[in-house]
Amino acid sequence: MVSTLTMLVLAAALPDFRLQPDPGAAGGDSVTRIALTAAWGAGAFGLLSALVWPVLVRALLLVPALAPGLLFLQFDGVGYEALRRAAGAGLMPTVAGWLEDTHRVTAWRTDWSSQTGASQLGILHGSTFDVPAFRWYEKDTGEIVVCNRPSSAAALQRRAVARTGDLGLLTVDGASRGNLFSGGADQLALVLSVSARRGCGNHSRAGYVAYFRDPANAVRTALSFVAEVGREIGQSVRAKARGDRPRVSRGGLYPAIRAFATVVERDVVVAAVIGDMLAGRAAVYADLVAYDEVAHHSGPRGRDTDQVLARLDRSLALIARVAEHAPRTYRIVILSDHGQSPGETFLGRYGLTLKDLVRAGCGLPVPRRAGRTPSGAEARSAVRAALHRPVEETDEEVRPARGSEPVVLASGNLGLISFPDIPGRATRERIERDHPALLTTLAEHPGVGFLLMDGLVLGPGGATARLSAPGEAEELLAPFGPGAAVAVRRTDSFPHVADVMVNSAYHPDSGAVHAFEEQIGSHGGLGGEQGHPFLMWPTVLSEPEAELVGAESVHALLRRWLRESRDGPQVPVEDHRPEGGQSGTLPSASVAGPDENR
Repeated sequence: MVSTLTMLVLAAALPDFRLQPDPGAAGGDSVTRIALTAAWGAGAFGLLSALVWPVLVRALLLVPALAPGLLFLQFDGVGYEALRRAAGAGLMPTVAGWLEDTHRVTAWRTDWSSQTGASQLGILHGSTFDVPAFRWYEKDTGEIVVCNRPSSAAALQRRAVARTGDLGLLTVDGASRGNLFSGGADQLALVLSVSARRGCGNHSRAGYVAYFRDPANAVRTALSFVAEVGREIGQSVRAKARGDRPRVSRGGLYPAIRAFATVVERDVVVAAVIGDMLAGRAAVYADLVAYDEVAHHSGPRGRDTDQVLARLDRSLALIARVAEHAPRTYRIVILSDHGQSPGETFLGRYGLTLKDLVRAGCGLPVPRRAGRTPSGAEARSAVRAALHRPVEETDEEVRPARGSEPVVLASGNLGLISFPDIPGRATRERIERDHPALLTTLAEHPGVGFLLMDGLVLGPGGATARLSAPGEAEELLAPFGPGAAVAVRRTDSFPHVADVMVNSAYHPDSGAVHAFEEQIGSHGGLGGEQGHPFLMWPTVLSEPEAELVGAESVHALLRRWLRESRDGPQVPVEDHRPEGGQSGTLPSASVAGPDENR
């Protein structure tokens, strides 16, 4: 009865989930006929689970083993230090055991844009070129690009493919699960870049339908969803009662969005990965977003995120157990796309948003009451894509009106300022002529670390560094860690870099930054753990030949591991770039060289 009711609820909630009675039978599509159809379905799946599935699993054990396959599991937002702490504290016993016996782990360094859109595009498609942030304004089209908007994700994937001349990491017998981009895989589920398609070509919700049509899955996940909503409400109330600081709003729809990310998407992605392994697919890349979503609102360290890490470890253990029964040997690689840096929001610390500060510096009126900058986490867009709902965006959010007012956007602790009325990239002279107080207002604000504009870096106290002058940027940006100047120099070369890029202040003693969005665990710019994700691989695979700098270098390494899989997918590595283009992979020398403009 519970399974039957669950199927009826799913048929009402999911657009691609239908209960279709026999159209020729008496009664047609009446409520009674639909209910009987749901009951028959529940019974049929119950019998299949009880009788057929055990026989099928045992039959798979008789299939001759294929060549080794590779499974890439992305723990979204889990930084290198966060993983080490969790493994050492006993929160992730599976990870800890693997590190002792079968796996190794290292940190790698992101680009300046330390967020999923840039990192996953680089990992799967070999190019992070011209992705300056999570969202940015493009003057040539007059539109705002947002990495977790389906149409933007599709456009970014097309640009990367055109630049590298290759469809991606997963082009041969590959599967992409829960990602922003496809990686060139034929088997797709919960992939944002294809969710904007219309008709039969849209496979983005296929994973939900395949998962929830089994009533046992539906009941288990539905109960876990309700429990997670209650857990979030309880944790939020306790944090408020304790007076925890920093803190952001966790009301409204957020408890349901968190439950979707930590329960529904996790269960669907894990089930899809299990299906891929039992089908013997050669390369699978899957993203588990739970930690990233919770850390944005609860902070990257604490009981809330500890519970998420423990559940991720249990999912990993389940996948590893199933891998033992797969028709081929699987080597499991775990990695992340960025870390998370803690800190009070810019608004919470200083009482105004970055947009308010820019308007004040431009002599424009500032609202008496500071508005909140919405969070750019991926889970909300994933919910809407799953339910086939249009993205909630006004015309101004997609295509702001051209005029004298600046467009101010936020990507974690990275801010972007563009002047639509100035053709091309604005120079310092032009900005100071039009808005004499703006640059000083920004550079001298205690919540701002540094500014970038047209080859110049501005810091507090009138400090200036030319990117073209050897050593100047390295000295000014030294507090932000090794490679900061290289990352800034590379971003400065992007065609769609903003007129002014603003990185928040960074406090090395605490590792804290100030997000320009409503996030107390953030990423997107320079400063702290956000720029240091991890890569964990089986020792049977070869070691990285140099320090891993940028997602493109991770892509090159994963390609090499695919080649090393005996009789596995033959992924081309020669230069396929169009004439005049740039390869999506990096030679070892340019990875290690501190002055290379990658």
